[in-house]
Amino acid sequence: MVSLQEQLLKAGLIEKNKAKVANQQKSKQQKEERRSGTQSVDEARLAAQEIQRKNAERARELNAQRDAAAQQKAIMAQIAQMVQQNRQSKGNHGEIAYNFTFGTKIERIYVTPAVREHLVAGRLVIVGLNGAYELVPRVIADKIAERDASLVVRVNKSTTEVEEDDPYAAFQIPDDLMW
Repeated sequence: MVSLQEQLLKAGLIEKNKAKVANQQKSKQQKEERRSGTQSVDEARLAAQEIQRKNAERARELNAQRDAAAQQKAIMAQIAQMVQQNRQSKGNHGEIAYNFTFGTKIERIYVTPAVREHLVAGRLVIVGLNGAYELVPRVIADKIAERDASLVVRVNKSTTEVEEDDPYAAFQIPDDLMW
């Protein structure tokens, strides 16, 4: 095995005198370190270890992000499958406009009077998926809400309990109120 110094000498990149002086300085430094009891810290090795540690940390972060994205994609596939398998018909050429809020917007779907009654009673729930709104049974909507609550648009819960200090307790809102 030929040392780097010998290779540089053969290539003519350094002179023999400079190589000899460098060897003497290196041996002198090693002798001093042995006498004082301290050992030379290989800075290049430490820098390489630090770079390797940072690369490993970055790789772990990227893997975690990739795993999270894959898990989110799997959840969305599960939700799409549940909606596809359990969606209910809105009725043939719905006659009644049913308004609901999705996020910050007020949306509208057209349903038949029977489907509207199921929505008001809470037996059917509207789920927004990929820009479309589908009707699913409440049980399925609850399962979807466990995975991603932002997709469940409307969950009617019939509350008959009235708070004690409610100033509008005497004024009941009818179920068939259209807005």
